[in-house]
Amino acid sequence: MGLQGVNKTWDLDSFFKGGSQSEEFKGYIEKLSQSLRAFQDMTDAFEAPETSNDAGRLTALLDAFEQNSVKLQQAGAFVSCLQAQNISDQKANEHKSFMHQLVADFQSSLVTLDHKLVEIDQGVWEELLKTPGLREVSYILNERRERVAEKLSPDKEKLIGSLAVDGYHAWDDLYHIVVGKMTIPFEEKQLSVGQAENMMSSQDRDVRKTVFERTNQAWEREQDIFSSTLNHLAGFRLETYKARGWEDVLKEPLQINRMKKETLDTMWQVITENKQPFVQFLNRKASMLGLEKLNWYDVEAPIGSAGKEYSYDEAANLIVSQFSTFGRKLSAFTEKAFRDRWIEAEDRSGKRVGGFCTSFPDSGESRIFMTFSGSASNVSTLAHELGHAFHQEAMLNVRPLNRSYAMNVAETASTFAEMIVADATVNQAETKEEKLVLLEDKVQRSVAFFMNIHARFLFETRFYEERKRGIVPTDRLNELMEEAQKEAFCGALGEYHPLFWASKLHFHITRVPFYNYPYTFGYLFSLGIYALALEEKNTFEEKYIALLRDTASMTVEDLAMKHLGADITKRDFWENAIKLAVQDAEAFLQMTES
Repeated sequence: MGLQGVNKTWDLDSFFKGGSQSEEFKGYIEKLSQSLRAFQDMTDAFEAPETSNDAGRLTALLDAFEQNSVKLQQAGAFVSCLQAQNISDQKANEHKSFMHQLVADFQSSLVTLDHKLVEIDQGVWEELLKTPGLREVSYILNERRERVAEKLSPDKEKLIGSLAVDGYHAWDDLYHIVVGKMTIPFEEKQLSVGQAENMMSSQDRDVRKTVFERTNQAWEREQDIFSSTLNHLAGFRLETYKARGWEDVLKEPLQINRMKKETLDTMWQVITENKQPFVQFLNRKASMLGLEKLNWYDVEAPIGSAGKEYSYDEAANLIVSQFSTFGRKLSAFTEKAFRDRWIEAEDRSGKRVGGFCTSFPDSGESRIFMTFSGSASNVSTLAHELGHAFHQEAMLNVRPLNRSYAMNVAETASTFAEMIVADATVNQAETKEEKLVLLEDKVQRSVAFFMNIHARFLFETRFYEERKRGIVPTDRLNELMEEAQKEAFCGALGEYHPLFWASKLHFHITRVPFYNYPYTFGYLFSLGIYALALEEKNTFEEKYIALLRDTASMTVEDLAMKHLGADITKRDFWENAIKLAVQDAEAFLQMTES
């Protein structure tokens, strides 16, 4: 029978009734605050074990670590959802400030804990990691112990964390507040930034051009504020790195992503050498749209008239049915997410820009946020976020210490889910025109990962090098952005988007530096996984779940070797992965030959 009348708004009351005014939530964070103070006392009083017989004290401390971590994530997820659904919710903003403080307090305790781990004698440490309760988290404990050795003294690291609340993270908050209040006039309406972005896939070029230009005018009006937010959060990072003696700005993001620079460099090298089919794709698309070259606002434009509009019910049933071709657990989970109102998809003003999936680990659920307006791209976004939710579901049976997977492998699960839907819809297309439209949408994602995100990476690496010498002015930010876009797109566009550094919130996020290349890594890594899934069909789901469960307890190089038998520091893996994307581009070019 399928899904019918699926609700487009999520249910947050199942966590805490009453939204941002919730008394339940108020009590939850008050109790959490007390628990965090008790944890601080525990870490302060903890003494380094002198023999493996003292393992019980460390195990008890780690249990408290995990419990507080789960509750902190639950509270943070609730506040993020409140802010996203209504950018004018002042109470939610107050909660956010309080959450920043709680996180800083928790991080302060972890700084103490980590430095005490370093004090443990190496021989005793090795024996401790063999004991029950510690053995299964040995990778994480070793990682924490090694990382802290590269940082400053506990007092200095705690000071950095404390100052970040009203410094570093405040720039992120300011960015969101300003963007949330921006409106773009169009046809007697005032569009939010998110609604305006959705119009970049309009079939009418005049609509795209008008909305793009008016959105740019809105960014221009605030560009000096955004230049400040970007420069100051980058400055905070660089000063922190300088104090620690870290010269390479990629050190922290690579460390967070448990990834070698060798792997990253090889990935970009292979991509750069394989861009020509995607340049040809952009040129062919321009020709089909009657243009000499595509402008920035044409890149996501639909081709022809077969751009299907999906109702929300159609999108839900399409995703569930396509997921079922891969595995029963994924499709059953997805149907539950729709039925139990885990998704906020309503197309209305006052919502935050973009989409995300967040975990409520204390409840064993997730919530997905997006704005659904019926395009094929929206269906892809929905599948993408459901992939994230399935990853979080797979981790529920894993110890909390082994659940903190990095962004690069997080994007693997989401992109894999997106691919299942994209591939299936192309194969099931009833007409050549429909197949072409769906194939174009699929190739378009490769363009985003190989060109758009490459431009972001090039911009950010160059911006940070210049920022080391002082404030980078707005005009120079525009120049750096346009230069990066021209290089990444191989000069394939007629006009670019110099203010993209202001319009893309990813540049202003403080929780993860270099919020760009992990998407491309996830895309190509998932292509490698997808190739195996195609070979093994319905028997692959359990292997896939096993891989997901390991994503937070080893490096990505070890993960690839264990589950895929691949050395991702070498070209072979990336060359084989990119072949699937190139095949799509070549198929599109072949279908559109005149």
